[in-house]
Amino acid sequence: MARTTAAGKRRCCATTLRRRQKGFSFLLALLCVALMSLYLFKVAEMWSLRTQRLQEQELLRNGDAIRRAIEAYVLAETNGAFPRTFDDLVSDPRTSFARRFLRRAYADPLTQQDWKFIRGPQGELYGVYSGAEGVPLKQDEFPDTYASFALQKSYEEWKFVYYPSGGMMRR
Repeated sequence: MARTTAAGKRRCCATTLRRRQKGFSFLLALLCVALMSLYLFKVAEMWSLRTQRLQEQELLRNGDAIRRAIEAYVLAETNGAFPRTFDDLVSDPRTSFARRFLRRAYADPLTQQDWKFIRGPQGELYGVYSGAEGVPLKQDEFPDTYASFALQKSYEEWKFVYYPSGGMMRR
């Protein structure tokens, strides 16, 4: 309880000061928790963006490897036949020996599922694209082969395709 001096002024005792300090400590602890939660939110957001960038890089790397494998498959034989299935790129059925254009059948890095296929008129495999929806983070600085990717608004529009040239014959 506060004591009164001869001049009529009130003096605080130690217990009153301690009560006020407890309230201040609680507010300080609450402020610290709020700041830590904001910091963790920003860290989670940066981690998410980094993960998406890495998945985009893997998408570009694997998609380009598949496109180059289709091109190599077509140019390996004089008739210019395209692969019928994705497995034809892993093990060429046209030869009696083991000829591989891809080390393994890569999965779509964004969906962790199979790629969507771009087929020709007779069912030939011309290319692949991702089934993932969403806006790409990367918007420029693509290789010349994929310069059109800068104009695309979703991952589904990134097509890794090798179209037949006019001079090649197909069966």
